[in-house]
Amino acid sequence: MAHMSFDRRIFLLILAGGLPGVAVSVALLWAGDYSPKVRWTLALLVALPWLAVAFAARERIVRSLQTLANLLAALREGDYSLRARFATFEDPMGEAYVEANALGQTLREQRLGAMEATALLRAVMSEVDVAVFAFDGEGRLRLANRFAGRLVGRPVEQLLGRTAAELGLEACLDERGPRTLQLPFEGGAARWGVRRSSFRQGGVEHRLLVMSNLTEALREEELRAWQRLVRVLSHELNNSLTPIQSIAGSLRRMLRRDTRDEELEEDLRKGLGVIESRSGSLARFLQSYARLARLPAPARRPFELGALVRSALGLETRAPVGLEEGPEVELSGDADQLSQALINLVRNAVDASLETGGSVRAGWRLVNGSAEVWIEDEGPGLAGSDNLFVPFFTTKPGGQGIGLALSRQIVEAHGGELTLENREDGRGCVARVRLPAGKPRVEIRKPGAGARESA
Repeated sequence: MAHMSFDRRIFLLILAGGLPGVAVSVALLWAGDYSPKVRWTLALLVALPWLAVAFAARERIVRSLQTLANLLAALREGDYSLRARFATFEDPMGEAYVEANALGQTLREQRLGAMEATALLRAVMSEVDVAVFAFDGEGRLRLANRFAGRLVGRPVEQLLGRTAAELGLEACLDERGPRTLQLPFEGGAARWGVRRSSFRQGGVEHRLLVMSNLTEALREEELRAWQRLVRVLSHELNNSLTPIQSIAGSLRRMLRRDTRDEELEEDLRKGLGVIESRSGSLARFLQSYARLARLPAPARRPFELGALVRSALGLETRAPVGLEEGPEVELSGDADQLSQALINLVRNAVDASLETGGSVRAGWRLVNGSAEVWIEDEGPGLAGSDNLFVPFFTTKPGGQGIGLALSRQIVEAHGGELTLENREDGRGCVARVRLPAGKPRVEIRKPGAGARESA
């Protein structure tokens, strides 16, 4: 059976609604004692209004639906200027018109907002000194900003549709590739930081490549690093070479004397002792620098955090260290390097507390998926934190200034973080070492097991 259109079904329903009355009227006319002329005249007067009303109702419904369809078609085509008349909540069709008009207004505002956001995004992308490339699922470039054209050396319009291999960026899209590349840029070589991500558009995965020129920033950082290194080396070398030079001159003048007595021999011994001491100090300084510069990569193996902390505290014999044990958790890392970092932090905490006669407490806990080892002291606290982790900077007499720098380097090599700050609950400071944690081990402790003292 062929499908019947909606307007025809409406028309037939209207005819069916008036059919009983028309049929009864015609039957009464033919049953009565009327002439044929009267019968046909009255029958036409009954049938014609019936058909006229049916056609008028069909036309009214069809026109209303066509108006609504035209309005929706305009919205689909992106024309949000059309509005339906007679939009009111007093009848169902008027209510449909009201909702269609509201939909058009909403879509118009959304499109305007999207156009403004797109214009802002294009303005930002054209002004930033970062190259942005967007490749589709087939590996062809679909979006690039002006700086990307400068990097490749061609206008952006000539880049669209080309593959990453054609643009020389195939290695940049490789997730296993380096994060920093050296590429030619405007007649010279430059180092670029590479960041990769993905997004979906139209259900298809696209790859986003963002490249930033690190040359200037790296040069400035390299210059600052060299300046810091030269200052430190100059300071340490002068501290040792100046007294050595002075004492060597004095000893040379002493040796020019014609006579040598016991006093001269004693002065010579003292002078040579000072030279030996300062030379040893300079040698230890250079050894410390070499140790910091040649720290090997961590040899990762599973280890128990609690055992590591207890072992590090057990090596401190100058003062007792209170221990608050946390949950037993297994980590992966170089236990020897991490133990050295904790030993340095514990030694610093004990040194600070011995100045004021305070105590030292340590422990570990799990915080937001990380294992945190904390060491609190009751020393004088930190006067400033700007140079804490600068190599060879120290405020302790006889200190080498390498402990904190080495400890932070070890912790960061394990993907962790080392912080040192003044305590908020009293005098002294607290050092925190945060490391990526695994799942804690479940163990049954005997009643009464808690904080203990570690010598």
